Amino acid sequence: MNKKEGDHWQQLINEFLHYLETARQLSSHTLSNYRRDLEKFSAYCLQKNITDPTQAHSADVRQWVAQLHRGGLAGPSLQRALSALRSFYKYRSRQGEKNNPALGIQAPKSAKKLPKALDADNMQQLLSIEGDDWLSIRDRAILELFYSSGLRLSELVDLNLQDIDLPQALITVTGKGRKTRTLPIGSFAVKAIKDWLSVREEVNPADGAVFLSKQGRRLGQRSIQLRLKKYSLQQGVNQSVHPHMLRHSFASHMLESSGDLRAVQELLGHANISTTQVYTHLDFQHLAKVYDKAHPRANRKTDKAKDL
Repeated sequence: MNKKEGDHWQQLINEFLHYLETARQLSSHTLSNYRRDLEKFSAYCLQKNITDPTQAHSADVRQWVAQLHRGGLAGPSLQRALSALRSFYKYRSRQGEKNNPALGIQAPKSAKKLPKALDADNMQQLLSIEGDDWLSIRDRAILELFYSSGLRLSELVDLNLQDIDLPQALITVTGKGRKTRTLPIGSFAVKAIKDWLSVREEVNPADGAVFLSKQGRRLGQRSIQLRLKKYSLQQGVNQSVHPHMLRHSFASHMLESSGDLRAVQELLGHANISTTQVYTHLDFQHLAKVYDKAHPRANRKTDKAKDL
């Protein structure tokens, strides 16, 4: 491989990512994943002396996927890599190239793992952050809002002051695909946010971000992840907590209380209800209670049944 061949692949990848950013308005997180996947494929192709995307065949894609799978990449990540590749070639077809070697290739399936959730007691324990210092007040607001509204990490990081309506106890977030949704905020979260906003100016905010670092800049995703890990240890929660675990705890507890999968789907911002169903790990006993209460012919414990 020479530098010119590598630069050619890189130029085509950059053009595609620029299109996704400007025309499709995909998030920086998605663009980063696409770049990583496409650069892995281009590196693989260049090792095989495939100097242009038009030279790649389905067999090359299958071998690449097999290589990634042997390297430990799971089914969902492989599907994402194939999706990036299909999209890249679809974009290239608009430039007059008809080859799409990724079409029809499926990633190996892996066992679906249920996301972990905290039970109500552990959740209460995690949220019981003491202290009136600036950091404790900020972090209480972050944790309460995560659990109150089931936010994604990116949604919480991107929050601006104008997105929060405390008198109405509402928050507007921008989720996947740049779709916005308005969510309720619980009373505990409202109080925690009010407390935070009362001290927010102490760090001389650089912009309108809700949650700030000590330098007054928008708090980053990694910082929040580390703070959650710190509190999971400090508060005596017997597992390492990450932001998605709080989102899953919100969804699980809502489902256990209401049984309304459609409502939880709307709150989480899922386009398909099948995605929301991953969050349902209610035990059979609870499902049986919901069934007995809701189904008109579900009264299985009748007096007649007792006599038999």
